[in-house]
Amino acid sequence: MDVTVEEVEAFVCIAQLGGFTEASRRLNRSQPAISRRIRELERSLGAPLFERAGRRVTLTEAGRTLLPYAEAVLATIRDGERAVRDLSNEPGGARTLSVAIVGTLADSHLVGALRRFESELPEVSVELRTATSREVSALVRGGEASLGLRYFPDDDPKLESIPLGTERLLVVVPAAHPVSARRLPDLRALRDERWLAFPHQRGQSGSLSLLLERELPAGGPAITRIDSLTAQKRLVEAGLGVALMPASSVREELRIGSLRAIEVESLDAGLPVVAVRRRRGYQSRPATAFLTMLKEHTPGLRG
Repeated sequence: MDVTVEEVEAFVCIAQLGGFTEASRRLNRSQPAISRRIRELERSLGAPLFERAGRRVTLTEAGRTLLPYAEAVLATIRDGERAVRDLSNEPGGARTLSVAIVGTLADSHLVGALRRFESELPEVSVELRTATSREVSALVRGGEASLGLRYFPDDDPKLESIPLGTERLLVVVPAAHPVSARRLPDLRALRDERWLAFPHQRGQSGSLSLLLERELPAGGPAITRIDSLTAQKRLVEAGLGVALMPASSVREELRIGSLRAIEVESLDAGLPVVAVRRRRGYQSRPATAFLTMLKEHTPGLRG
């Protein structure tokens, strides 16, 4: 039995999102339809691709083996679609640029680039999708996004990471924190705090969590791992911890006074911001133009 594109698409989506329900929502298909596609794919290949534990699934050894090839197939098909659309000379032809970004990067730098892009290429519509850094890379790797904006370069050799700058990091504390100083010489005054950070990212040499571990004094408390930026902010607001966060992610909380930022003189920590694209992927004219504009609108990033 032949493997279909729909089966491969369902497999990659489940692998990325970790569940059949989430994949059915992403693909706008019923869960039974998604399950049927996976059964047919497993039957064709003669091997189970997922291990099921309730609503969550993990890849089997066969699934992990298949995933990079499946992503490459989908990316090649989507590249072909973009290449054919780029040949269209019809005025106002429907062309789309898909960009995946980490939500906190949707700030003035990106807005400026978008405004210029839409002004200079009004015939191209822009689709923005927000995701975590890992999800941004997955969307680019699978061809669902032409470009991605994320924190830290991706170590995947299939992806090219293009530096755009470094975002300033702030030590963030609750508004009523007993340390009232706006500046500290180092982090020793906060060494006994409960620090909040993201879990380590498997397969990535750089992360905000590793950066925090390097900056904290030796022998400090264990870091509490929280996988949601919003949850981290709410916990800090409630006085249940402190955190090191990108400046762009806490602008509103600092403005209304629910959080405070403390400058630390010895802290020279920054969060690298990169654009990612597939090394051998088709580079459409809109994607190339947008990347050029991004580089011109991000010099405000430190570094």
